[in-house]
Amino acid sequence: MSGPGLRQVRASHDGRSLVVFQAYPPAIADAALAAGTFVAPFDRHRMTWIKPSFRWMMYRSGWASEPGQERVLAVRISRAGFEQALAQSCPSHWDRDLHASAAEWRAALAAGPVRVQWDPERSTRLGALPHRALQLGLSRGAVADYADRWILGITDVTALAHDARDLVRSGRPDLADALVPVEAPYPLPPALAARIGATG
Repeated sequence: MSGPGLRQVRASHDGRSLVVFQAYPPAIADAALAAGTFVAPFDRHRMTWIKPSFRWMMYRSGWASEPGQERVLAVRISRAGFEQALAQSCPSHWDRDLHASAAEWRAALAAGPVRVQWDPERSTRLGALPHRALQLGLSRGAVADYADRWILGITDVTALAHDARDLVRSGRPDLADALVPVEAPYPLPPALAARIGATG
C-alpha cells in the first residue's frame, strides 16, 4: 500500500476531536466558513480527501497557491466520526498484508465509502520524510456523515500557510515550525490500526 516507512496517524487532537486539513477555491471555502460545514458549491457527490498532516497539505497545495487550492481550512471533527470513517475504509491500492488476494481487495474497495492512502510525510521545507502520512478519501454516505455529523468547526488557516511559507523561503524553517500545528500520534484502537495498515 505504501512501501517502506512507519505508517502512523499524527494529528492535532484532544479527548473529543482532531483536526484535518482541506484546500479549496474561495467560493467553497467562504460558504463552508459561513455555514460551519460544507455546503454548496461543495459537491457531496465527489470524493473529498481529508488530511491530518498540515505539512502534507502544504506540499499538496503549494502553500495554498495551487489553482483550486488557494484556501486551506482546518476542520475539527469528532474522534467518533474519524474512527467511523476508518472502520468503513479500504486501502487505495492492494496490500497483500491486508487482503489475501487482489479480488478480495477489489470487492472491499467497491463496498467501502472510504479510501486509505499513505504518502511520504513532509518536512517544513516540504521534502519527503521516511515515515508516512494518512489521507482519507470520503465518498458516498461518508461525505454526508462528514458534513452533517462529524464536523465540529472550521477555521481558515490560509494566512498561517502563507506566513510559514514566507519564513521557509527566507531561510527560517525553525520559525515556521513554531507556527504550524503540533501533531502527535493519534491513539488508534488496535482493530482500526490493523484495518488501515498502521505500523506505529
